[in-house]
Amino acid sequence: MANLTIVIEGDTLKRARMRALEEGTSVNAILRDYLADYAGMKAKKDKAIDDLLRLSQGAKSRRGNRRWTREDLHQR
Repeated sequence: MANLTIVIEGDTLKRARMRALEEGTSVNAILRDYLADYAGMKAKKDKAIDDLLRLSQGAKSRRGNRRWTREDLHQR
């Protein structure tokens, strides 16, 4: 595990420590979890896009030859 030094306003850190204490955790744990989520987001997003494209390519539904008009779409 590596160490990281960040600079935070004193009042912000104090409030973060108080909130973390109320939640039964620490500021370090909160930042560690946040950074793990943040680092993994691009991979999750890329996988979600790939999954969506794969599903859409395998879909059996098609638009057909019908040309929809504005009136068709908004008919009540």
